[in-house]
Amino acid sequence: MNQRSLTKNEEKVLYGLVKHPDLNESELSSLIDVKLSTLTSIKRRLHQQGLFRTTIVPMVNRLGCELMVATHTNFNPVIPLEERVKTTKKTIEIFDEIFFSVGEQEKGFSLSVAKRYTDIGKIDEIRTETFGGVGLLEKEYPQEAIFPFEISRIQRFFDYSRLLKHTFSLNEIEEKSTERKWFTTGEQYELNDKEKKILIALVENPEATTQHIGNLVGCSRHTVARTKNRFFEEKLLKKITIPDIEKLGFDILAFYHLSFNPYKPPNNTQRNHLDTFPTIFFAHRRFEAVLISVYKTYQEYKEDKTKKMSFLKENDLITYTPVIRKYVFGRMIIIKDFNFAPITKKMMRQYI
Repeated sequence: MNQRSLTKNEEKVLYGLVKHPDLNESELSSLIDVKLSTLTSIKRRLHQQGLFRTTIVPMVNRLGCELMVATHTNFNPVIPLEERVKTTKKTIEIFDEIFFSVGEQEKGFSLSVAKRYTDIGKIDEIRTETFGGVGLLEKEYPQEAIFPFEISRIQRFFDYSRLLKHTFSLNEIEEKSTERKWFTTGEQYELNDKEKKILIALVENPEATTQHIGNLVGCSRHTVARTKNRFFEEKLLKKITIPDIEKLGFDILAFYHLSFNPYKPPNNTQRNHLDTFPTIFFAHRRFEAVLISVYKTYQEYKEDKTKKMSFLKENDLITYTPVIRKYVFGRMIIIKDFNFAPITKKMMRQYI
């Protein structure tokens, strides 16, 4: 894929959109010091060129989901990737719980959310049976890391802002350090039938106008706007902006699954040492963690991996060999890309 080089203003606008997805254009213009008319023009152009997209993430813990799961597998390289993807799309990726899934020739991983572990267990059994039946499993079963929301922390959830700020060298943009909290409030959110329809439509159509959502669900634009604002104010929905990092010249995605020393698990300060700027996803509980990081070059990947592993070993924080799998953008396939609509519908037992 051809790399898209950006002007300094384009870099500032893209960073601002990723860092502050909830700000309107006027607020963002003041923050990043780009004229409003320039920002509007650049935002439209970057979107048309597919350099970013906006998605809406429901706080599924407030809809009844209890856990997030990361599953990863090594595959028999004899089976072509296209054949494997064709098989999994029919049998595994159809499950509502899986919202993100990536595959390469010899490996793959997915992220899921579920109401209870029984739902994940069923998927795992079908996954193992399917992979084993077509000769995909070579030496090991699929492995998983389970993060019950009540006893885990999703410290970073597909947040590319630090990565972009470092890559674009935007040190002149000074901001207060703010941390978005993900899947933390356990209080269940009760919705009536109209609200359920609006919520599902928003998750399915994150960039649609309130008028379009109203047409889909049979409500007025004003009702949709009022309900949508309440969902965001009460933290039932959160907006994120996802840049197309392959078009920006990034080459490698790394998946880390760490099992900590049971006699000496890391404290919060030590865990934060792992949260380096290339890290876009970080979920952890006391004895386990999963990270996803993104790099422009193999050298950057090697240096960050070495930094993480050296810190863990020097502080005696791991006793088991960590799983580290490197994916190359030109070779990997994103099979399921932030699809939260199926699990949202399932949790509400409501379809439009």
